[in-house]
Amino acid sequence: MSSRGGGRQSMSELKLRRLIEHNQRLREDLARPRVRVSEASASLIRYCKTTKDHLVPSVWGPVGRAEDPYGQKTAGKCCTVQ
Repeated sequence: MSSRGGGRQSMSELKLRRLIEHNQRLREDLARPRVRVSEASASLIRYCKTTKDHLVPSVWGPVGRAEDPYGQKTAGKCCTVQ
């Protein structure tokens, strides 16, 4: 019968350890710095308005070849024929 009591004690110790670990994770989540949704959305809107996206020419207008980071870079010859 003593083995049953020992089993219960180890199970309760296991449950206690899991609860303590879970509690620690919750405390870490609580301590994590938060940003208000209004601040985050204002920051995102500001970024979208000030950062030029060359893949959306309807908003930013046509992009010159020299400014286009996605365009082909032409520097002299592109290929050689033998």
